[in-house]
Amino acid sequence: MFHRLAEYYDALVAEKDYRSEARFLEKLVRRMGRSTGRAWLDVACGTGRHLEFLRHAYRITGVDLSAEMLRVARRRLPGARLVRGDMRRFRLEETFDVVSCLFSAVGHLRTERDLRAAIRNLARHLRPGGILLVEPWIDPSEFRSGYVHVFSHASPAVTVARMSVSSRRGNHSVLQYHYLIGQPGRRIRYLRETDVGLLVGRDRFLEILRAAGLVPRFWRRGLTPGRGLFVGVKPSSVDRSP
Repeated sequence: MFHRLAEYYDALVAEKDYRSEARFLEKLVRRMGRSTGRAWLDVACGTGRHLEFLRHAYRITGVDLSAEMLRVARRRLPGARLVRGDMRRFRLEETFDVVSCLFSAVGHLRTERDLRAAIRNLARHLRPGGILLVEPWIDPSEFRSGYVHVFSHASPAVTVARMSVSSRRGNHSVLQYHYLIGQPGRRIRYLRETDVGLLVGRDRFLEILRAAGLVPRFWRRGLTPGRGLFVGVKPSSVDRSP
């Protein structure tokens, strides 16, 4: 859904504190991870904001499905390895100490089969002792149908306003987004997007992580209020020994 909005994406998430989130993730990795290397893969990396604050301590790689979002990320992170790929099936000839998939990117998947494939693929790219960090979409029990949200941001370069309304269709969320975008010397643009996402309960998500060969845990304190964070550690040879 962000192909047409890549140029304005950073303005749309201007309130998000990526620096503090990166610090929180680094502390969690030091606490939970058992791999001592410094390779970090961020899947659905978007415009590279988390990687911007992780690259000081890690050798970073980013994967995203959107060529437009990666174009913005390459301007931000010159020289970084940024790869276009689908989280369900990309293949890198490398494994990592940390694999992250944040800001509820897994919520854009449409089926549980897609989610299982994505988690297996993310786990496949972990080294023994490595840690997977996945920020989920809203828990089904907490999803509010009919909720209306408004956000706006203004800067000298661009002014954006976004209104959304939510509804539910079975185990899917449906968000209707309406955007107004204004830039100096240009006509105001109107864009409309529909985002359909999969709603997966916490226990089921933990089962999916476990089925991918990870030791899972859910942290209620995550990055986005109310969503939490799933953590999965890939067992090392030491963990498997009698």
